[in-house]
Amino acid sequence: MIEKRPFAGLGHANHGWLNATHHFSFAHYYDPARMGWGALRVWNDDEIAADSGFPMHPHANMEIITYVREGAITHRDSLGNHGRTEAGDVQVMSAGSGIRHSEHNRESGRTRLFQIWIEPATEGGTPSWGQRPFPREQREGRFTILASGIAGDDALPIRANARVLAATVGAGQTLMLDADPERHLYLVPATGRISVNGVQVDARDGLAITQEERLEITGLEQAELVLVDSE
Repeated sequence: MIEKRPFAGLGHANHGWLNATHHFSFAHYYDPARMGWGALRVWNDDEIAADSGFPMHPHANMEIITYVREGAITHRDSLGNHGRTEAGDVQVMSAGSGIRHSEHNRESGRTRLFQIWIEPATEGGTPSWGQRPFPREQREGRFTILASGIAGDDALPIRANARVLAATVGAGQTLMLDADPERHLYLVPATGRISVNGVQVDARDGLAITQEERLEITGLEQAELVLVDSE
């Protein structure tokens, strides 16, 4: 089963400094049919204006993955962590029993990112934060695991039975991905157009996938893909 969720039909809120699109119910956007997908709870497609951002605010019991697509985001939190994550790289915050953080675009131009929230396998625990570079050339023609709670994966750790992966695919190139039909996959092309098992997908559309054993992903043009695989 593959359900296409066109970008134009997603939730949207433009706050001036923040132009946000919501794949699932979030803030003032509510759709009871789109409360999440498996353990995936939030997928926000955010554009943040230069010299602006989210002031200090709290989180608890959520795994928050930030995939920067353009520009950079600067993070500070109540544990004393501070870091700048650039385009193509990833940061992860395990909110655990509770943490406060801020995220700002300190760049001269806009920052564009995906912010992905995944429900943890267990609540509580000591909060943590980390970041890691993932050069795009290492993802050409194959999926790379960015964040994972699966034992043995070389990725940023999260406390969920889930993986976040990324790949780039060229025009006319095909990637094959084995899938567990009992799990929930959510795929978004950050850029470019693709076909997934015959379903054509434009940039920033979402694909909710389950009950599929294999995905055949073909680039209709050069494309950058982000995928969440959760229980």
